[in-house]
Amino acid sequence: MSSRGKLRIASSFSLILGVISACAAPLATRADEPQAEITHAFFATGATTYIRDGAGKTVWTYPAGTRDGWLLPEGRLLLTLTKSAEYPGGGVVLVDRAGKVHFKYQGTQSEVNTSQRLENGRIMLTEAGDRPRLLEVDLDGKIAVEVPLQAQTKDHHLQTRMARKLPNGNYLVPQLLDKVVREYTPRGAVVWELKTPNMPFTAIRLENGNTLVGCTLGNLVIEANPAREIVWTLTNDDLPGKPIRDACGVQRLPNGNTVVTSYQAPGNDVKLFEVTPAKRIVWTHRDPKSPGIHHFQILDTNGLPVAWPPLR
Repeated sequence: MSSRGKLRIASSFSLILGVISACAAPLATRADEPQAEITHAFFATGATTYIRDGAGKTVWTYPAGTRDGWLLPEGRLLLTLTKSAEYPGGGVVLVDRAGKVHFKYQGTQSEVNTSQRLENGRIMLTEAGDRPRLLEVDLDGKIAVEVPLQAQTKDHHLQTRMARKLPNGNYLVPQLLDKVVREYTPRGAVVWELKTPNMPFTAIRLENGNTLVGCTLGNLVIEANPAREIVWTLTNDDLPGKPIRDACGVQRLPNGNTVVTSYQAPGNDVKLFEVTPAKRIVWTHRDPKSPGIHHFQILDTNGLPVAWPPLR
C-alpha cells in the first residue's frame, strides 16, 4: 500500500478513535509507563474482550472470550470466538460497537483460532480439527476458498494460530506443535517455511520481506529474513524483570518498535510491553483486574492512530 493510501486510512481511523483519544490523560498519572511521553489505546482479545484508551479507561467490552480480533477502519469489530455452548466449534462474528451481528460463521470442527477481513470483502479464518484448513468465506456464509493445511492432527488445539493473507495472495500460517511457519498458496502448496525454536503463535510478514514470529511458551520473539536466517531475537535475558510470560500476540509498530503480550502474566505483572530494536522497553501495560491478553491491536500512540493495516 502506498504512503498516501496509509495516510488516508489513518485519517479515517482518527475519526473512529476520536472518543478514545479524547479520553487520554497525561501519562504521569499511570504507574505502569516507564516513558512519560508514550500512551497507547489498544484492543485486547482473550478471556475478556475490550478496548482501552490511552488513559487506561476501558471504553468497550464484548461478552465473550476471543482468540483473535480486529477493530476495522469503519468501526466494526471482527472477532474470533472461543469455543462455547453457543459456538461448540468456535466461530467468527462481525459486530458493531452496539453488539449487533453483521456476519456469523459457526466452526465445523474443534476450534476456530484466527480470522482476518480481506480486501475482497471476504473473511479468512482457520479451522482446527481432523481436517485442518484455511477458508475464505463470503459475507453470506458461502465458502469461496478452501486450503488444506499440512498440520499434525493428534492435538487439534496446537495446530495453527494467527494465520494472515499476504499481499501476494498466499497465506502465512504459524503451526504450533509442528514448530514451523509455512507460506501456502491458495492451492495448498507450501512455497516457504521457517522452522522455529519453539511453538510459533504469531507470524507477521514485514514490508522488508522478513518474518516476525512470537514463539509462545518459548518466551521468545524472532525475526528471520527470506533466507530463513534469524536476524533479531528477543528473550527475557535481554529485558529487565524478565517480563515475557508466554509470547502470544506480537505487533510491529510503524516506528520499528515491537509490542509483545505476556499471555500468562499473573496479577499486576506486565501484560503488554513495547521494545525498541535495541531491546529497550519504552512502554508497559499492567492490569491486576483483567486476565492475560491472548492477542491485541495497538490502535494509537499518544492519540495518533496506527495506520491500517496494522502489522499483527
